[in-house]
Order: sequence, then C-alpha cells, then structure tokens
Amino acid sequence: MNRSLQGQTVLVTGASGGIGAAIVECLAAEGARPIIHYGRDKTSAEALLARIGGNGLIVQADLSAAEGAFELWERAVGAAGRIHALVNNAGTRTEISIEAPADDWKAAWQREFQVNVFAAADLCKEAIRHFKAQGGGRIVNMASRAGQRGYAADAMPYGATKAALVNLTKSIARSFGGDGVTAVAIAPGWVRTDMAEDFIAAHGKQAAVADIPIGEMAAPCEVAELVAFVLRPSQASLNGATLDVNGGSYIR
Repeated sequence: MNRSLQGQTVLVTGASGGIGAAIVECLAAEGARPIIHYGRDKTSAEALLARIGGNGLIVQADLSAAEGAFELWERAVGAAGRIHALVNNAGTRTEISIEAPADDWKAAWQREFQVNVFAAADLCKEAIRHFKAQGGGRIVNMASRAGQRGYAADAMPYGATKAALVNLTKSIARSFGGDGVTAVAIAPGWVRTDMAEDFIAAHGKQAAVADIPIGEMAAPCEVAELVAFVLRPSQASLNGATLDVNGGSYIR
C-alpha cells in the first residue's frame, strides 16, 4: 500500500459524511492522520474515526458562525500541534428564487458565502500563518464545476461562492508559494452523494447525467483519491491548479 502521506496531519472540514468521509478514509489509507471536523453529526464523525482504526482526531465547530472557523483552527492545533495540510471541503447549497423576498434573498447569499467562502478564507489565513512558521504546508479547496461555468437560476449563490473559492486558491498559490505553502482547487461536477441521490429520486438519473459524456456521476472515492494525490510531497508543482472531476461535462 502506498504510504506517501505517512506522518502528515490533515484537517478536513465537513468530514463526517459524503465526500469528506471518503477523503478521510483515503488519507488514512495513505498514512496520514486526519482531523475530522464536524458541525452537528458527532455520531457519524465517531463512526468514521472507528473505520480508520482510531488513527485521527475529531473536532467540532460551527462554520456558519462568524467565528466558527477561527475556533476550529484553534481547537485543531490545540489537539494536534503541527498541521501539515488543510482540506476545505465543508460547503452548503441553498436554493433561492429571484422572486423571493429581499430579506430571504440576502439571508441565502450571506449564509452560503459564510460557509463556502468566509469560513474557508479564515481557515486559509490561519493555515498560511501556521505553515509559514512550521516549514510549509498544503491547502486543497473543494470548488465546483458550478464556479467555472455558472449554475442554475435557483442556486446562483452556490456557483458564485465556488468561483470565489477558485480565485482565493489562485491568490494563495501566487502569494505564498515562495513560503512553501501551496494551494490547489478541485472542481467536481455531480458526485454520488446524498444530495445527488435526492435529486435522482426526484428527477431520475437521466436528468442528472444528461450532460455528462461518460454517463455517470463521480464516486466520492474518485475525488478523495485526487485529494490524496495532490497532498503528496512530490506534487508541489500543482500549486495554483484547478483540477476538474466532471466526466467531461465542462471542459476548459
């Protein structure tokens, strides 16, 4: 088994289920010690820790709160000491129509930017400072195909936040690569998660994969394996890249 991440401690946000859990399991299989962040689902986080043989840590924080990201970083460093990489995987998606009342519209945009951008940016800030003092580190930001090609009318906040996350990644890569801090964005299309299953239940699989040339959604493990690959010490030159995982549904 490849143990290319042996000795690396990696904080993964939104790690209790779906893509986050797959990332944690893949990192652990490659020798890393994951820090499993969860917001509310402690049971799933504990079950995930058990699945990786207890070789990790669990940290709770509410990233929808203004100070949540800073609290998470403080707790993670307090528990682990040195952190070698940050994976900003936590995200939320809100549907809001342009016909919605102004207060609802503004609240949806604020909520989505808080979790998907502001919390991620706060964690990047703290991670960069930590990495610069500790000899370097890696950041992986989970973006989306939606941030590159635009998104559906009722989910415009989501696409906008993911576009901002891609730009944040590029800025970090350009600004701090010389300090040993590298940043990469991963941009999945549809991934077979609970959200995708709900869509399939409502609209059918064909509606979900109609614009995917290979005819299938990505499995969470495909994204997880790419995260683990990006974090390998040998992959520093990926700094600044946005890696697409969308089955050919958006090609740059």
